[in-house]
Amino acid sequence: MENTNNQNIYCVSLSKNGKTTSLAATETNGIPDMVKTNFISWVDIVTDEIEKTANKISPELGFSKDFLLKVFSNDKPRYEDFDSELAIIIPSITVSGFIVKLNSLYILVKENLVLTIHSKEVQRFVRLRRYGKVMLGKLNPKHKAEDNLSLLFIRLIDENNDRNFDYLKEIQEHSDSISSKLADPKFSRTQISKEIHKMKHALISYLSGLWITVDVLNSFKYGDAKLFTDDEVILGKFGNVVDSVSHQISLAEHLSAVLSSGFEVLQSIYNNQLQILNNRIALLMAYLTIVGTAVLVPNTLATALSGTIFNLGPKDANWYIILLVASTIISTVLAYVIVKRAGLLPERPE
Repeated sequence: MENTNNQNIYCVSLSKNGKTTSLAATETNGIPDMVKTNFISWVDIVTDEIEKTANKISPELGFSKDFLLKVFSNDKPRYEDFDSELAIIIPSITVSGFIVKLNSLYILVKENLVLTIHSKEVQRFVRLRRYGKVMLGKLNPKHKAEDNLSLLFIRLIDENNDRNFDYLKEIQEHSDSISSKLADPKFSRTQISKEIHKMKHALISYLSGLWITVDVLNSFKYGDAKLFTDDEVILGKFGNVVDSVSHQISLAEHLSAVLSSGFEVLQSIYNNQLQILNNRIALLMAYLTIVGTAVLVPNTLATALSGTIFNLGPKDANWYIILLVASTIISTVLAYVIVKRAGLLPERPE
């Protein structure tokens, strides 16, 4: 199997007699001729300067300048139809940790060519490049050109979707890691809350990419493109591609609901901890109230007896000390009993 993944440009073509040829290169030398002389072709371009590269190579492949000017006026996902030329720009999702990026995949179509352009970061069609000849070999030159063009187009869209779907598994793995930490009472709740927030943001970005994909594909589906087939079976396959994205959205939303429940569990833990702290503070305040009340009685007696009217001296020390100790004990017990019977003493936290 030839190694095509290190080359910037890849082309695979199917001739009218059913023969497939492929070419991987860093320049377009020979590729425009392959496209012109064969029944149908797929050209894949990987570049970090998408607009510059596309404006250089696409005219060589037969795309008009007005069409290219419209397509590359911005990188917003959308569907453009110029009757004999059409373009669809959809998100190619990449995930690294909690960072989700929505890269643009450009798919340009003309009568016998499907051109895909994307950045090196995406690496969307690595597998298809290896099996490009097998893929085009399944097409039938005896069938209508628009039927074969539509089947190739659908296959490329489906491959992009499959690569997008793979990243949900990566997000799911991070979710399992957070669940394990959430079950560990010793793990920092602050750290978990931050990770859940990052995971939630990643899911929102991922879901945004899928919803954009559905919107663009539906625009294409109901756009009645002249280059696209009217065959109901092939149209059904395209409908299945759109449905698969909708199904993936449901899975991602379910995972989002699971994360939301994690937030609720975390909030319950915080509320319980706060309630325990409040109970402890209330218990401390109750005991301080009892102590303050108990100390008030002997303090009042000591203040009153210290007056000159009683004229106490060293000879009165014994009964004076006994009186203060006894009043302290009695007032403490009475204050405790009164507070407890009044229900002002909270339960001791566990």
